[in-house]
Amino acid sequence: MCAQCHSLVHSEKLAQLSTQAKASENANDLTGAKAIWTQSLQLLPYESTQAEWVRRHIYKLELAANAAPPEKKHAWASKLGPLAPVAVLLAKGKFLLTLLKLKFLLSFGAFIAFYWAAFGAAFGIGFVVLIFIHEMGHYVDVKRRGLPADMPVFLPGFGAYVRWQALGVSNETRAAVSLAGPLAGAIAAVACALIWVKTGSGVWAALARSGAWLNVLNLIPIWVLDGGQATGALGKAERWVVLGASVGLWIVLKENVFLLVACGCVYRFFTKDFAPNPSRGIASYYVAVLAVLGVVMWWMPGQGFGVR
Repeated sequence: MCAQCHSLVHSEKLAQLSTQAKASENANDLTGAKAIWTQSLQLLPYESTQAEWVRRHIYKLELAANAAPPEKKHAWASKLGPLAPVAVLLAKGKFLLTLLKLKFLLSFGAFIAFYWAAFGAAFGIGFVVLIFIHEMGHYVDVKRRGLPADMPVFLPGFGAYVRWQALGVSNETRAAVSLAGPLAGAIAAVACALIWVKTGSGVWAALARSGAWLNVLNLIPIWVLDGGQATGALGKAERWVVLGASVGLWIVLKENVFLLVACGCVYRFFTKDFAPNPSRGIASYYVAVLAVLGVVMWWMPGQGFGVR
């Protein structure tokens, strides 16, 4: 544990071990799970809350491993011959829920219907796909770090979110995951702009501009927006850099959404939650994504959200 800020030095490694241990438990490999949890104890301060939880969990695994094997369930299914596995899966129901990701599919379908009704089929579906790409940016970045995450959930008229396990993760990792969504959104907006150049279709121009605008809006450093989470890894100097970039983009592009980002930066100077170990890399990442989104908005016809 860091002597100055008391944060866990091995938080990234601990998160990975936790994921591996839970995967072993789900596979009913209790011995393997116990070994991984024991390994994690070596990276934790003995008197910490996390270490105490791990010790209790290891004890529970030992009890479960020594317990008598459970009675065989679904004995009736054996009478169905080759169809037995299918019958058991249908009886449990969990397989279908896992396979279909019911919450994701239902919310995504409602999301498409809402924006289809609001903006028409072409723009509505395209806009939903842009939001989906943004959320998958978060999801993929979490998964590639070996951390658990759920598929996106969509809230018609409000937005979407990805729920992931952030316990023990550093501020820099949280910030990188938060910026991964706008980065994916920026790439999608650039793709729409290139299609507009190729086809001349106004729908693609509107999608490019509105997608870029929405991602800049998400980078306002307040509340639960992506910018708000990313700013947690920035110190005073780094926040000045983001503020300067936002003001510069506002002056050059005359897009008021960048002024909102700048106002959010000013607000975060008064919250006094500067990162003890600020990341210049995150500041550069933040500014680069803002700049790419700004270029797309400058490139596309229209103003603001860009829906016509």
